[in-house]
Amino acid sequence: MSKRELVLKTFRNEKPERTPVGFWFHYAKDELVDGFENPEVFEANIAGHRKFYTDFQPDLVKIMTDGYFIYPNKLFMEAKTLDDLRKVQPIGENHEWIERQVGFAKTIRGIFGDEVLSFYNIFAPATLFKFGNHGEKNAAKLFTDFAVEDAAALARALRVVAGDLAILAQRVISEAKISGLYYSVHDVADSRFSDALRLSVNAPADRVLLDAANETGAASETGALNILHICGYEGQRNQLSHYVDYPAQIINWATTVEKVSLGQGKRLFGGRPVIGGFDSTVNGVLYKGGKAEIEAETGRLLREAGTTGVVLGADCTIPRDIKLDHLRWVRDAAAAFKD
Repeated sequence: MSKRELVLKTFRNEKPERTPVGFWFHYAKDELVDGFENPEVFEANIAGHRKFYTDFQPDLVKIMTDGYFIYPNKLFMEAKTLDDLRKVQPIGENHEWIERQVGFAKTIRGIFGDEVLSFYNIFAPATLFKFGNHGEKNAAKLFTDFAVEDAAALARALRVVAGDLAILAQRVISEAKISGLYYSVHDVADSRFSDALRLSVNAPADRVLLDAANETGAASETGALNILHICGYEGQRNQLSHYVDYPAQIINWATTVEKVSLGQGKRLFGGRPVIGGFDSTVNGVLYKGGKAEIEAETGRLLREAGTTGVVLGADCTIPRDIKLDHLRWVRDAAAAFKD
């Protein structure tokens, strides 16, 4: 069975010949740098994908978008007032930021062709706001200030951004033949941001994007295959129940941060396939453990979650300097596991 067939079978919730593994990390030294101003970021990203694919031969690929984190819409990314948000307009389907990413996706997919499934990283509009010039610590406060004062204005701006992202999503799936999205979301880290605000402000924009990806993916060879990543980066806490009705086919979350195991999460999300299990930080066994420890953790995860509809991976991106042998130990132990 090819790796592509192996992962497709897993994502259909069928029992595979072995449990696939999926790990990824950033290839640029600073993924938040604007690649249009620092083109060496793009070069490093492409070279990194090629080297990782050659050296590790992954079961599936998450296409990292280092250099493309800065959405080129200043009124949104640098919004200081609600008037700024009210003026936000789409960047347009032919904007270089979109065109270059479609070309980038084609280049990366050209490295491995049809051998594995690939998933293109796209951040939710609310996350892009955080990447703007607001400063990460201030972004949640400012975002919530806007939501409390005029939720409709903020929701409209997010839907505008989602429209641009939907175009990008549809084009990388239809033109670059990417298998689906790796769509990254997280809760707004401000106690004033209520569930009612989440439902009226964030969720509609997220659905615009996921619905577009699902529609395009449904017409593709593999069908709609989109991974929802509920990001727990640097200890970000999320209420997983906020996302149970999101129309994504595969779910990934920070099991370590949320203290929700793979098996528990699989049940929470209605039995949908899941990815993860390992702590993604330098404190986790995946990074600092020896062969026996990593093999033992692999077995523990599979005994708890089972081997149907499970891809072993990590909470989020793993450290750049991790030894690839550690990832190989997971794959080998998963292949040898008997349930």
